[in-house]
Amino acid sequence: MKQYLKPDAWQIIEEGFDPHLNRISESVFSIGNGRMGQRANFEETYSGDTHQGSYVAGVYYPDKTRVGWWKNGYPEYFAKVLNAPSWIGIKIALDGESLDLAHCKVEDFRRVLDMKQGLLSRTFTATLPSGRKVKVDARRFVSMANGEVGAIRYHLVPLNFSAKARLTLSVDADVVNKDSNYDEKFWEEVYKESQMGWAMVTAATKKTNFHVCTGIEYQLILDGKTTRGKVYTNLREKYADNEVEVELKEGKDLIVFKYGVVLSSENHPKEYLANLCRAKLEEATATGFDKLLEAHVKWWAHKWEEADISIEGDIAAQQGIRFNIFQLMQTYTGEDERLNIGPKGFTGEKYGGSTYWDTEAYCLPFYLATSDPGVARNLLVYRYKHLPRAIENAKKLGYTSGAAFYPFVTMNGEECHNEWEITFEEIHRTSAMAYAMRDYIDYTGDWKYLTEFGLEVLIGISRFWSQRVNWSADKGKYVILGVTGPNEYENNVNNNWYTNYLGAWTLRFTQQAIDFVRKDNAGKYQELVQRLQFREQEETTRWADIVKNMYYPEDKTRGVYLQQDGFLDKELIKVADLRPEDRPLNQKWSWDRILRSCFIKQADVLQCIYLFEDDFSIDQIKRNFDFYEPMTVHESSLSPCVHVILASKLGYTEKAYEFYLRTARLDLDDYNNDTEDGCHITSMAGTWMAVVKGFGGMRVREGKLHFHPFIPPQWTSYSFRIEFRGRVIKVRVSKDKTDTILESGEPLDIVMNGKPVRVG
Repeated sequence: MKQYLKPDAWQIIEEGFDPHLNRISESVFSIGNGRMGQRANFEETYSGDTHQGSYVAGVYYPDKTRVGWWKNGYPEYFAKVLNAPSWIGIKIALDGESLDLAHCKVEDFRRVLDMKQGLLSRTFTATLPSGRKVKVDARRFVSMANGEVGAIRYHLVPLNFSAKARLTLSVDADVVNKDSNYDEKFWEEVYKESQMGWAMVTAATKKTNFHVCTGIEYQLILDGKTTRGKVYTNLREKYADNEVEVELKEGKDLIVFKYGVVLSSENHPKEYLANLCRAKLEEATATGFDKLLEAHVKWWAHKWEEADISIEGDIAAQQGIRFNIFQLMQTYTGEDERLNIGPKGFTGEKYGGSTYWDTEAYCLPFYLATSDPGVARNLLVYRYKHLPRAIENAKKLGYTSGAAFYPFVTMNGEECHNEWEITFEEIHRTSAMAYAMRDYIDYTGDWKYLTEFGLEVLIGISRFWSQRVNWSADKGKYVILGVTGPNEYENNVNNNWYTNYLGAWTLRFTQQAIDFVRKDNAGKYQELVQRLQFREQEETTRWADIVKNMYYPEDKTRGVYLQQDGFLDKELIKVADLRPEDRPLNQKWSWDRILRSCFIKQADVLQCIYLFEDDFSIDQIKRNFDFYEPMTVHESSLSPCVHVILASKLGYTEKAYEFYLRTARLDLDDYNNDTEDGCHITSMAGTWMAVVKGFGGMRVREGKLHFHPFIPPQWTSYSFRIEFRGRVIKVRVSKDKTDTILESGEPLDIVMNGKPVRVG
């Protein structure tokens, strides 16, 4: 754990430059706007340890899957999030000497991410090897008000010298992914141009042929006056720049305004990209940095009004939750149903793919409660549009009759994850889509989603489960063999309790959906029956038999559900008994040793109890929590938030607070020693759930909001807003009372601590 960032309610602050922490900071201080984003790389040259990263939503490369022995059903490719062309470069040479913080004495270094405004700032004083000393103030944002524009204000002052400065303002598409095989590059040049004052490069991805046009335009202010300087234009492969010479005077300011525009063929015709880019550059430059920033800050003010969580009395907790909300909002805006929420967002390219089951199980509740219902609906429509690919995925594995198997990792609906124990075995993810539908319907009351889109998906998923189970004559039950549950520290097990439970629940929910759609729109239902060749009587009879006779492993002596059939064959050891030098297991132990251990990567049985809490008594929840939590190492970012919610329900307030800090500050404090690869975006939604569902006790039952709040003893108060069925409700919890305020919409009946309350 690394606690080098300063506590602050609205800012992430790094004081002093430690090159060993730079990659972590590049992740933490990343900025984005839903369409593009970038790590917090320096504008000027930096030859030290860095992970240069810019990203464009929806753009990927289908890298060939590399496995020792090819098996039927293996994914054809591993979809890589592409490191995209960079527009931020402002290289500076002073009488030929490069400003490079890797070779300077750096003083007064301060990097700040202002989350309230969405502004990245950096200030420092650097002494070059020659003794020249410069002071720099750099500010940067990518506009939330205009998703294709970014801007930089770079302010430099020579403190003890005058010199000829050469500025290189570039667009660089000659980039490489951190995870590329043999340093292969994935971009090919289409077009480039450099003219006085601006430059652009259009590059195309290999194989997928996405085109991205990246352009820059700039303005220079020298000692308060606009100047052009002496300009040289340069072109080389996948690269364009302007080199500008200006005479710097000791103590006199040079301000560089640099504007970047990034256009993708996902949103514009390829043949018009260059002309559109040029026009947008002119528009951005004419608008200017200050007005662009003003519109950007206004957008953030509106979003914070909707989604902020305020915590009084605990600055670390406050900073953590706002950081998580900030990253979620700048990763996904919900405006484009083709996009989804990648596990690293715009902070890194690790894992690949843009969509995991994290979206449905973790992210959907955040967007349901903090955005217009259309945002969450778009997340569901995204999966509906991928249904044909889900059917293809199932067919490749031998399933028939329209069975649908949703991918673990995807860009376009195809499976593109190349670890067999996940790709083939972590089958629970396909029912996350069904659970998300039910979660959405419960929250919004929009049952008609089933008629429009949902039932077709549910029938496909249920056909998958119907074929995936098999009858065990020995047990006299249906079983599910050869799976991996949410706990990826057990592979190829039989009867993972979570998987069995979720599969059977999906079959029940599909029958409910059939009943609703038949009544809601008989014509649409008959059209689906014919188009899907749905043999209702035959198929639903089998589904009901599976539900009735599903096998669930259980230890009746302890009164707990078993994670899988062989779990009690393991030596049951508590995490507290591990040596500190053994942690994290995934970096210290062999995979063989991990798989034979009892240690749990993330909530598994407890994940299911969280999702279907009302199916279990408080005693059942307590017994299972007390059994499994001590063996859980939480080496998945998705784990602590589930434990917060269950610990809160059980009254384990100190444990809930401990887990909350872990999930809220997972990246800020680099708990798992992996933040340098990018932030854990999808688990950040779990942090929001930890406060609202955990401490706030929020649930939706039978169309009503329920709250059962408590306040951690470390806090003075906390508050959050909920958008629910056309109303906005603010909940404020303090030591002695809970206030609920209707901020907009019609009065609403809720349930507070088990008692009905009228709000408004």
